[in-house]
Amino acid sequence: MIKRRSDFQRVYQKGTSVAGRRMILYVLRDTRVAGKVGFAAGKKLGCAAVRSRTKRLMREAYRHLQYELRTDVGILLIGRAGLAAGKMQDAAVELRSLARRAKIFADGGSQRRTREQE
Repeated sequence: MIKRRSDFQRVYQKGTSVAGRRMILYVLRDTRVAGKVGFAAGKKLGCAAVRSRTKRLMREAYRHLQYELRTDVGILLIGRAGLAAGKMQDAAVELRSLARRAKIFADGGSQRRTREQE
């Protein structure tokens, strides 16, 4: 996981971003953060409980998708307003969509459809 402030800043400043309605995905191809993932939820989202739920949902969505993603990139997920109010399936669908747009699937683009998308 990305835990150091310097690594977070590196991904923010040098990485490319893809924004969705409920989260933002930053991707950086750098050997220092390759294979790592970080989760963030700013204080604008609300109290600590809301921020914690936001990060929990993002971690769980990532856990379901992690083996389909490339290992040579560092990933940073930023929660946006509304994510904590939704369900885990919403977060998973959003993350899959963002990963497809960022082209970070290991096989070049996951064409597998989930039940939520059908």
